[in-house]
Amino acid sequence: MGVKPGRRGAKAGEMPDPRAAPRHFAETLAPSDVFYTRFRRGATYALALVAATLAIGTIGYRAFEHMTWLDAFHQSALLLSGMGPVVDMKSIGGKIFDSVYALFCGVILLASTGLMFAPVIHRILHRFHLEDAADR
Repeated sequence: MGVKPGRRGAKAGEMPDPRAAPRHFAETLAPSDVFYTRFRRGATYALALVAATLAIGTIGYRAFEHMTWLDAFHQSALLLSGMGPVVDMKSIGGKIFDSVYALFCGVILLASTGLMFAPVIHRILHRFHLEDAADR
């Protein structure tokens, strides 16, 4: 039989040492090249998410409101950035698309920001964990 999960090497009947570092935490920070790789990966996913959202918005405004490609891109970029709409929608379908797209853009803005900064925040929290473990 192996060691039961959460016991970290304690024998039967013994309590595990609460000060012992969990095995799934590294003793040091990841090297900077690993961190930059994680950051680039998150930035790539965020950029792809923003590009796909801009494409959806541009095509939607082009289809529902018959805007030019440039005006449709401009409208979707301003909504995605949080600035708000530029053109008033005239058709019912355009108003519905504009409303749904605006809500969707708010979620995408938060998601892409999270993807970008997750490796940075993870590294900061890991550094605090290492400093806290060193103080014990």
